Amino acid sequence: MRARVLAVALVLVSVLGAATVVTRGDGVAPVRQRAIVYLAEPTLIGSTIVQGPVLFTHDDHKMARGEPCTTVQLFEPGTGPAEEITAFHCIPISRKVVDKFTVRTEPNTTLGFGCILTEYQFAGDAEGHGVPSPTTANAQ
Repeated sequence: MRARVLAVALVLVSVLGAATVVTRGDGVAPVRQRAIVYLAEPTLIGSTIVQGPVLFTHDDHKMARGEPCTTVQLFEPGTGPAEEITAFHCIPISRKVVDKFTVRTEPNTTLGFGCILTEYQFAGDAEGHGVPSPTTANAQ
């Protein structure tokens, strides 16, 4: 009896492991995604206005735990990630798959210049990541 239970468990683990490997290349996003982007226009992200290279990181494990799943850091070419600009819990949005990392913004009418980051999306991913507004983020 014990051998039968062990055999069934082994078969289940093998099948689930194979299914994970098979689906990994079919639009299933990795646990942690990163992208470096150059923001040509002054962009408000959280409470900081940034222009130039930044690193976006999204972590599904943190998201599942209810922690801030997105971090945005300044990026120094030749050196790597530098100061963290902000961290927040994103708002998942279903989107069509994009070929390159994409940021969506709206004009910053409060300051009269630049823009406000409203969403970002990784290349090859069918999910956008909405950025909470400052009033929404403060309420959480």
